[in-house]
Amino acid sequence: MTIASLTAELARETRTTRRYLERLPGDKLDWRPHVKSYTAGGLASHLMFCVGWTDAIFSCDEFDVDPSAMKPFQATSVAELLSTFDETAANAQRVLAAATDASLQQPWRFKVMGRQLFERSKAAVFRDFTLSHLIHHRGQFSVYLRLLDVALPGAYGPTADERF
Repeated sequence: MTIASLTAELARETRTTRRYLERLPGDKLDWRPHVKSYTAGGLASHLMFCVGWTDAIFSCDEFDVDPSAMKPFQATSVAELLSTFDETAANAQRVLAAATDASLQQPWRFKVMGRQLFERSKAAVFRDFTLSHLIHHRGQFSVYLRLLDVALPGAYGPTADERF
């Protein structure tokens, strides 16, 4: 695993994710499939948050969060969602471009109000917090779109909506 390979993978996954976000109907941001589920807009906004972890992982050696102070981004329109996602993805690419292969093995700590929950390499955290997290929630988002009867774009091949 190298910075170059991670940069290419992030670029592919953010391009794919953006194609899903573009499909969200503007009048369905508050829709949710179940009372315990994110709203469509909330889940879409969370996809941006996944990409945003890149900066926290590669710009410092630890992240100490106070959950009461966290104010997650919540898009109020598809245009705002796409604009913020584009900015966040571009920033993640800049952060990765400034990183080195050696930095991938550096330790990174995650804390909640000073209490350390874990320490792992930046490469492992980036894979989990950014890439895997993004792919997981994009899969959830694809189900939302399907339930809203929105044609799905392909991620790793064509969907039933794209077959010839």
